[in-house]
Amino acid sequence: MQKNELVIRYEQAAAILPNRLRKAALALPEEEKAEAEELRLRAGRPLTALLPSGERPLDAEVEPEELETLCDLATEFSRYAAAETIREGFLPVRGGFRVGLCGTAVMKDGANTNLKNLSSAVIRIARERRGAASNLAPRLFQDGHFINTLILSPPGGGKTTLLRDLVRCLSEGAADCPPQRISLIDERGEVAVVYHGAPQMDVGPRTDVLDACPKALGIPIVLRAMNPQIIAVDEITLREDLTAVNLAAGCGVGLLATIHAAGVTELLQKPLYRQLLENQVFRLAVRILRDRAGRAYELEELPW
Repeated sequence: MQKNELVIRYEQAAAILPNRLRKAALALPEEEKAEAEELRLRAGRPLTALLPSGERPLDAEVEPEELETLCDLATEFSRYAAAETIREGFLPVRGGFRVGLCGTAVMKDGANTNLKNLSSAVIRIARERRGAASNLAPRLFQDGHFINTLILSPPGGGKTTLLRDLVRCLSEGAADCPPQRISLIDERGEVAVVYHGAPQMDVGPRTDVLDACPKALGIPIVLRAMNPQIIAVDEITLREDLTAVNLAAGCGVGLLATIHAAGVTELLQKPLYRQLLENQVFRLAVRILRDRAGRAYELEELPW
């Protein structure tokens, strides 16, 4: 993505803000607009832009009522229609953006039913990096069959961005990469960013998205309903996720998943992920390496 396109995406994200905060966000220098990953709002604190170097305070303090206005703008003044995701702490927004929310949880029978008195919000500036996985995707096949693969990096390393482009590449297919039917379990709405039923991000022509559903519930659903060749999920974190992943592997379905870890050594140090490796469901790992020059992808075989 060219720099001017990065700036445009930032300015589109800023357009979600209430007017006074929008003006402060748009005053950021263009080189920093191009680098910004998030806009963060906290009641009584300055609006900030998250840059690779950290949070940059902007010239506007967030008023509590502006968080409510942000929510109205993000839902196009139909907050009731977004009640299901609000209680999960986020809002998908037209254009491929996602607003995370914090406030006071409204509890009923041990479950959160809503958020009120909003105290913080974050606008994620999701950017497609089309082509990032073009050279990687064909290397995930052996004799025409997809090899179950993990994507590894620490938080903020670019796992979701790579996952999105890998799903697109696998769904489209190429000379050394036959097109695949993919079911994407987008539990937190960060990969496809579904808005009113339509993915705002390009996840490919043969991809079916199950949005806002926990992986442990979603994997059996798509196995029964969608006849996928590959199931893709973001961030395996729970033992229930492992059970569902094992179920899919037992049905002969390919698996593509991300995990917070710097590498295989770190996986082996955590009991949950060590069990995942011992189950021998995944055979390859893509490690994301990041420096000032950008991101590089290192492919390695997993132990066992």
